[in-house]
Amino acid sequence: MAFMLSLLTALVVFSYSSGGSLGCDLSQNHVHISRKNLVLLHQMRRISPSFCLKDRKDFGLPQEMVDGSHLQKAQAISVLHEMLQQTFLLFHIKRSSAAWDSILLDKLHSGLHQQLEDLDPCLVQEMGEQASALGMAMKKYFQGIHLYLKEKKYSDCAWEIVRVEIMRALSFSTNLQERLRIMDEHLGSP
Repeated sequence: MAFMLSLLTALVVFSYSSGGSLGCDLSQNHVHISRKNLVLLHQMRRISPSFCLKDRKDFGLPQEMVDGSHLQKAQAISVLHEMLQQTFLLFHIKRSSAAWDSILLDKLHSGLHQQLEDLDPCLVQEMGEQASALGMAMKKYFQGIHLYLKEKKYSDCAWEIVRVEIMRALSFSTNLQERLRIMDEHLGSP
């Protein structure tokens, strides 16, 4: 039993120390689901964004998402996971179901859930202070979105502004996922 535990521990340590984790593979399907989620968000549009110009707000998307080229793989995966998790939670709040077509919302939930499951094996437990700071920046970004919705009393325009903002954020995350997938293909995923 002790031998098996030692073997498993060594395998886990080896997989983390080589920059990846067991079963971590951002497949083309993962990127495809991300693009599909963007299409679903586009289809969820109920009113014209131009009707809501007075409600526009800069939510301060963390710069790391806009240009993730300097992130290490573990940091990028941490940021992606946090973004997907927060997006999933945002569209799971009770008031979101009243704002959107339930079929499209269910498909979005499923897509986000699948992406989170795909990323779970990629999460490295010890990612350091920078990854933690990136996660906190992402949480602060989403806290601002939640606060905005609350201040606007979850109005149709507020949800529309948030929908457009999340499309923008997920677009950046899709580009980051594509870079990670290509990097994995060229370098060989551990």
